[in-house]
Amino acid sequence: MPGVNPYVYMQQVAGRLTQLTERSEIETLLDEVEYLYEVIDPELQESADLLIAQLRSRLEAAS
Repeated sequence: MPGVNPYVYMQQVAGRLTQLTERSEIETLLDEVEYLYEVIDPELQESADLLIAQLRSRLEAAS
C-alpha cells in the first residue's frame, strides 16, 4: 500500500467499524490493517492490535 499514511488509514477504518456488515469488505480491511501492522512504529502496534481484534469480531458476527 505505497503512499498510504498508516495512521490516517487506521483512523478511517476505526471510524467505519459500526457500518461494516459485508464479510468481503471486513476481510479486505482486516488484511490491509494486518499488512500495515508490519510497517507501523512499534508504539502504535497496540492500537492496531485493538483494531484488528474489533475487525475479527465484526467478521465473526458477519458469518
